[in-house]
Amino acid sequence: MAPQTRTQRQAAAAKKAAATRKRNSARQSSKAAKASVRRTTTSAQSTGRTARTASKQAGRATARRVSAEKTRFEAVARQAERGVLIPVGAVLEARDRVAATIRTYSDSRLAGQQLNRFERRGATALRRNRRAVERQAKDVRDTVETRANGLQSRANDVVEHVLSLS
Repeated sequence: MAPQTRTQRQAAAAKKAAATRKRNSARQSSKAAKASVRRTTTSAQSTGRTARTASKQAGRATARRVSAEKTRFEAVARQAERGVLIPVGAVLEARDRVAATIRTYSDSRLAGQQLNRFERRGATALRRNRRAVERQAKDVRDTVETRANGLQSRANDVVEHVLSLS
């Protein structure tokens, strides 16, 4: 093989240097690309985690809202149910009492017992009230008597005073 000329050697050296620069540049570019991929991957993972966390929080908040609305709806339903049940219960109670009254007074023995019960209750109430009226009358008599005695005493004093003056 023939020896290379200086120009050929320079051209070969320039090509070799250019190839080295290209390799170095490619290696650096590759490192930068890998770092960018790592950053992007990390960012994507972080974004994914954040998205999952936000999704879970939104799910929990929605569940709480649903639970609160359910509780509120149940309370309204209970009030509405009470609005229906109370009158029905009152009517049934009245019906039971009317039926018991009819049963009581349709049987002569039970009717007699009931009338005796009313009589005893009335007598007890009159005795109680009579005692209260008698007590009040006695208090009034005592008050009048005390005042009368006081007036009598003063009148006697006035008479004695007049007699002493004459």
